[in-house]
Amino acid sequence: MLRHLLTIAFVCLSAQSSLSANLAVPTDPQIPATPSLPKSAGPHLLEPHLHIARFGQKGQRQVALTFDACMGKADERILSTLVSERIPATIFVTARWLRHNPEALRTLLANPDLFELENHGANHIPAVGMPVAIYGIPAAGSPAAVESEVSGGAAAMISAGIPAPHWFRGATAKYDPASIAQIRAMGYRIAGYSVNGDGGSLLGAAITEKHIVGAKDGDVVIAHINQPTHAAGEGVAKALIELKASGVHFVRLQDVTDNGDDKTTE
Repeated sequence: MLRHLLTIAFVCLSAQSSLSANLAVPTDPQIPATPSLPKSAGPHLLEPHLHIARFGQKGQRQVALTFDACMGKADERILSTLVSERIPATIFVTARWLRHNPEALRTLLANPDLFELENHGANHIPAVGMPVAIYGIPAAGSPAAVESEVSGGAAAMISAGIPAPHWFRGATAKYDPASIAQIRAMGYRIAGYSVNGDGGSLLGAAITEKHIVGAKDGDVVIAHINQPTHAAGEGVAKALIELKASGVHFVRLQDVTDNGDDKTTE
């Protein structure tokens, strides 16, 4: 059951309806995949993990917080906590999110000591170069479409005044080996994770808080900062304060060495 929640997570359900209007594709993961598109098969898709260097002192933890800004609006519960508590984080933004959140972007750019902004794609389409459906969502489907998703996200960031990104995380966080090689050849490290904090913002506040507070030394936490009406955001904000109070050392991906599997970072 938990694995089901975690894997659906990255679809960003409540925001995806806008994307479906543009792409004319189903977005509910409960809807069967289009018959012409085979369901994603486990052996063919990879969901990479990522760890960072450990702090190296007994009883101390070094943790990288990463947030996906898929579509929708900024979750001010999380953003305001990061700013007021001066907690660094890496934020993966899509071109779609940037267009609809100019005020949040101003906050991010006004705090360069806190926020590293990285590439989450142009339209939040899975960066898989095969014609598959992932939880009912058609992937990019070809190398050309993967390139468009990745480069389109980067172009939007640069146009918005953000430095050129060095990391990429695709929608659903799933890839095929060929797309990993392609994205790496474009100059990106691919950001997996080791702790799924909020189940794609679908989990409740209490369980989200528990997941994030339980992060270990060297963990990379993923959560979402684009679902202000979901209970998970409350849990994220509480967890941030708890982690800081416990003495966790927060870092951004750009600040530390890392180790990603499936040839995503080396």
